[in-house]
Amino acid sequence: MNLKAKVLATIIVLMAADVSVGQSDDEPDPTIDSIERTLETERHERLLSRISEDDATMNAFTTDGCSGGLSLSWEQLSEQFPEFAADHGTRPPWEECCVVHDGQYHAGGATALSAAESFDQRKNSDLQLEACVIETGIERSSELRSIYGLSEQQIEALYQAIAELMYRAIRLGGIPCTSQPWRWGYGWPECR
Repeated sequence: MNLKAKVLATIIVLMAADVSVGQSDDEPDPTIDSIERTLETERHERLLSRISEDDATMNAFTTDGCSGGLSLSWEQLSEQFPEFAADHGTRPPWEECCVVHDGQYHAGGATALSAAESFDQRKNSDLQLEACVIETGIERSSELRSIYGLSEQQIEALYQAIAELMYRAIRLGGIPCTSQPWRWGYGWPECR
């Protein structure tokens, strides 16, 4: 592995260690949940209202892999650093988690009977993505220990940090009724 790849790996491990400091458990913070519900309820109501309109037809499913440029950035990084691509591929190893998540976001709100239920479905989808990314790290642990000489705990911390960062980004950026192509319910016509 060349020096640039080693520096990148070191930075990622340090970021993982920094992000994981202070985390006490896997339970969601009830204060954050309450704030999210308060801020999102009106948007979920608007989405459900839009879905119920006569002209609301769900578009064909599309996915960009991991949204927010994550898949694209990974691809560009792998082009710049062939050693990185050889070790990790040209797409994020957890990209299938993102595609499943996109399927849930595409149809978001379709089966919800209330804004609260739509909120809960979205939160559950995001938690499933977080868990899937962590599971990917567990599956790759042996391989990553061999490549980088890291301990199982370091790899676990790294993937927990990645999953947490992705979860937080999605919670902030994926709310319904925005013009974002990755919003909850993006398969439906935009809210009015």
